[in-house]
Amino acid sequence: MGTGTVRTEPADEAAGRRREQRGWYFYDWACSVYSTSVLTVFLGPYLTSVAEEAADADGFVHPLGIPVRAGSFFAYSVSLSVIVAVLVMPLVGAAADRTGRKKPLLGVAAYTGATATTAMFFLDGDRYLLGGVLLIVANAAQSVAMMLYNSYLPQIAPPEERDAVSSRGWAFGYASGSLMLIVNLVLYLAHDSFGVSESTAVRICLASAGLWWGAFALIPLRRLRDRRAPSEAGQDAPAGKRRTAMGFRQLAATVRDMRRHPLTLAFLLAYLIYNDGIQTVISQASIYGSEELGLGQSTLIGAVLLVQVLAVVGALTMGRLARTYGAKRTILGSLIAWTVTLGAGYFLPAGAPVWFFVLAAGIGLVLGGSQALSRSLFSHLVPPGKEAEYFSAYEMSDRGMSWLGPLLFGLTYQLTGSYRDAIISLVAFFVLGFTLLARVPVRRAISDAGNPVPDTI
Repeated sequence: MGTGTVRTEPADEAAGRRREQRGWYFYDWACSVYSTSVLTVFLGPYLTSVAEEAADADGFVHPLGIPVRAGSFFAYSVSLSVIVAVLVMPLVGAAADRTGRKKPLLGVAAYTGATATTAMFFLDGDRYLLGGVLLIVANAAQSVAMMLYNSYLPQIAPPEERDAVSSRGWAFGYASGSLMLIVNLVLYLAHDSFGVSESTAVRICLASAGLWWGAFALIPLRRLRDRRAPSEAGQDAPAGKRRTAMGFRQLAATVRDMRRHPLTLAFLLAYLIYNDGIQTVISQASIYGSEELGLGQSTLIGAVLLVQVLAVVGALTMGRLARTYGAKRTILGSLIAWTVTLGAGYFLPAGAPVWFFVLAAGIGLVLGGSQALSRSLFSHLVPPGKEAEYFSAYEMSDRGMSWLGPLLFGLTYQLTGSYRDAIISLVAFFVLGFTLLARVPVRRAISDAGNPVPDTI
């Protein structure tokens, strides 16, 4: 994707940039196993079974004395994790932009999440509250880490490279998730041969994701560079005070700053809505497959593995489509595909794994590309020097940590007792997100943010 000008740089600078990009890809390789094996495949059904073990005769558990259907506990925990992340991300994002020291903060967030995930090995019996707490900690830490990770993109890739670099990062993540799912599938199906019970095999799969996350996070932490933040001279005093605000106050400060870039804010609103739908489908699909469609764990693992493999192809293919048709048009096309796929999912017959695999194939082909292109498009809309702060707002809806979608899913099931009603309720996110994104003039938004406008966007 060209910018209309010829970019020249010293060979050593180009080599250093490529080295950073390769290191950046490996954080997706490290953490995507958590998103895939833990959040998408194993934890939902397993934590639900643990909650059901602890439930009363009416099928309710009572965390803090609040009656909650056991089948809704996982969705509510995902939703609560985002509320925690909302309190932490704006503070961390502002600190990263102010000091320029993103890498130490990335390390703390990554290893907090990896430790909580590894500790899921101890989730057995009726310890549903332990599972909820570990899920909340891991999800919130992952959210903070991904915000910092994403904020590197405009610093390590010039505008003409971002769609490709972002897509490669997603492809690395899906390849990693596929590899570990194969290992998980072997362990789960042959657990008797390994001398462990089914529940122990699941707990090993959960813990192994945390160990993988921590081990491979070392690569980006070695290769990424901290950059001193640009001088804030000339900014008003209240802006400096806003940098030290906490939680919601800092988020409000970031949104107030975004009001000076209303088109960036408009894109972010569209993204938060449609990506909320995407992430909720990902995090709740295994619950839908196991509880509503009556599919076994091995079928679910196979379906998610298919999603991972096709998502690599989809991310790279949609990255190429974006070069021809622009990122915005390509994303809009993917949202239409998401809506059709979700509608088809509502009518899937129970006990029919073949149709579930067809649905998984449709999801895989649009999953990676819609997320990768959204990330790269948003990077064009961020004012220089505000990367981490703006990506803290962006990250609130990323990687299965949205709160409104899981909350709607959980409430719908709690009120109706039907996972079909819960899954079809998510169509609203795609329809509204499509409508809002279609109204954003992205070329003007990029220019207003003070960034060069690519020829195709």
